[in-house]
Amino acid sequence: MKWLGLLLVAGFGCRATAIPESRRFPAGTAFAAREIQVERTRIRYVETGQGLPVVLIHGLGASLYAWRKNLAPIAAVGYRVIALDLPGFGFSDKPASGYDNESYVRVTLALLDSLRIADAVLVGHSMGGAVAAQVAIEHPDRVRGLVLIGSAGLGVREPLVLRVARWPFVGPVALALRGRGLTARILKATYADPTKVTDADVDQYYAPTVEPGYAHALRSVLREFRFDGLQGQLEHVAAPTLVLWGEEDRVVPMGLGRAFALGIPKAAFLSVAHAGHSVQEEAPDEVNRLIIKFLREGLPRVPRDLAVWPD
Repeated sequence: MKWLGLLLVAGFGCRATAIPESRRFPAGTAFAAREIQVERTRIRYVETGQGLPVVLIHGLGASLYAWRKNLAPIAAVGYRVIALDLPGFGFSDKPASGYDNESYVRVTLALLDSLRIADAVLVGHSMGGAVAAQVAIEHPDRVRGLVLIGSAGLGVREPLVLRVARWPFVGPVALALRGRGLTARILKATYADPTKVTDADVDQYYAPTVEPGYAHALRSVLREFRFDGLQGQLEHVAAPTLVLWGEEDRVVPMGLGRAFALGIPKAAFLSVAHAGHSVQEEAPDEVNRLIIKFLREGLPRVPRDLAVWPD
């Protein structure tokens, strides 16, 4: 049990005060945080731009901060871009229940309804990709296009601390002792070049972890959400789909990205060199270029502009 002792020491040794609300993203930017009540849950989101809606869905343990480098460039070329904190993460509510795949699908649809969005391009990273793809499968009329970035759904490689978090007794203790240092190590593991992770990035990722209910929410997701829930379903994704992967992704191997592209009828697979799992954060210029090209031109096998599809 030496590893458990090290985990507890890391938790005690790295405990820190989170940044104040006045410094939480999007403070200091051109964006403003908004809130909306969805499925009896308060959802925090940002919205910018006008045009075809593009909804950005973050991954496990992240928040809308994960899209900080993508919001403005996509909006600037003529799209209405929305990024949200999923329930349980960021600064949205952390309810007692509702952390399985279907619950996140319902929340996504309810958000679209609340914002009066008939259909949208969904862009999902990691766990958010699994949610976006499930929405596309179950409600094809609501998804005009799909971008899956390092997507879960066919399986992931979880860090040891997340596997431990599922365990009875030990899991709650480990999560209660989570610290800034542990946040930094996990975040850096999602980059090919960990030196690109700044202290400000760690601050923004760490801040939500001290919120009341965060440990319960994370543990509930780890126990209830099926990270392999898309197996056997990919052929039912009707939307044109861009599958985008970091070539040095150690969380969701690139082979699973190719499996997504092979399984989805209208899909193309593209990879980004020198980037890890958090590819949209580590290589934003290339990711933005590829997403915008997809929005404007569609896929090589689906040569039409998604923004001007007939209703």
